[in-house]
Amino acid sequence: MTGIALGLVSWALAAAPAPFKLGTFERQGRVLLGLVLEDRRVIDIAAANAALQKKHPEWKTLAAPADMKELIARYDQGWRQRLQALAQEGAGAAADLASLKVRPPITDPETMLNAAVNYVEHGNEIQRGAATPAPSGPPQPAPGIWQWRADDPRQNPYLFLKPRTAVIADGEAIRLPAGRDRIDWECELAVVIGRRADHVPLEKAADYIFGYTLEHDVSDRGGRGDARHGSDWLVGKAHDTFAPLGPFIVPREFVPDPQKLGIQFVLSGTLMQDSNTDRMTHTVPELVHYASNILTLRPGDVIATGSPAGVGSARNPPIFLKPGDVAVCRIEGIGTLTNPVVAAPAAGGPR
Repeated sequence: MTGIALGLVSWALAAAPAPFKLGTFERQGRVLLGLVLEDRRVIDIAAANAALQKKHPEWKTLAAPADMKELIARYDQGWRQRLQALAQEGAGAAADLASLKVRPPITDPETMLNAAVNYVEHGNEIQRGAATPAPSGPPQPAPGIWQWRADDPRQNPYLFLKPRTAVIADGEAIRLPAGRDRIDWECELAVVIGRRADHVPLEKAADYIFGYTLEHDVSDRGGRGDARHGSDWLVGKAHDTFAPLGPFIVPREFVPDPQKLGIQFVLSGTLMQDSNTDRMTHTVPELVHYASNILTLRPGDVIATGSPAGVGSARNPPIFLKPGDVAVCRIEGIGTLTNPVVAAPAAGGPR
């Protein structure tokens, strides 16, 4: 490698990284991965990378990733530095965000997990309206999954699965299921897994995180009509469109502390949730550690970390989503996720 080439590579690695986000977009029917600058400009990663490699043939050739999950898996195989170079050199070729259709940043996560009642005040508000009392006494160890400490007053973590069929993008409509009139909101910080995670020690859990995005965990509080086997998470969480995700992913190097982020939910102009991620009961690394002790996490998997207080079902009188509402989830430094709310289509009609 020539001295000039070495100098270029050293510049790309040593220059202060320009902050960026990552997203999946559609333009004229073509899906593309985009590097997002200032939440308003988008660099087509594949096109800009090809141009950069032509300009600097002495640089390592990197094949463009096919989708976000592949980009995440290859991030530490040269793509971290390449994206930094694109952010610095390719900004002039960026398109206006408004000219692109935003898609979920990860269109088909293999596994989506959500934390239940993982904020102190949300746990309190849910319990006030619960038919059964809160657990009393200290939690019990869950061998092989969560080792409870004698000095830890918290109940054990609680995660549930959310289907990827529920995923929609920023700007797409939350559809209220026919006959269901108790549909609630939950604005959540979502963790994006960066590499295969199987029984990850707690002290190393942060190393397995790629970045952060937003998930609106839309929730059906209407129940299943009977009390069989307790809560029904399929009915409560799995309807189509019940997992707005995005709009973008912020790589973890641009999030100094995920436990110190303001989080808000605004319903049709009215502030409903206003909290901070420091109110989580179990932290981001603890949730990654716990989840990896149950199932193997893979690049692009998502763990939503729970909702703060302020949900509609806990209000007196309750407030639920209705057609015509606009749901806005905001998290400091991560982004804003906006979705209109519409009625379900007529039976047998187009969706």
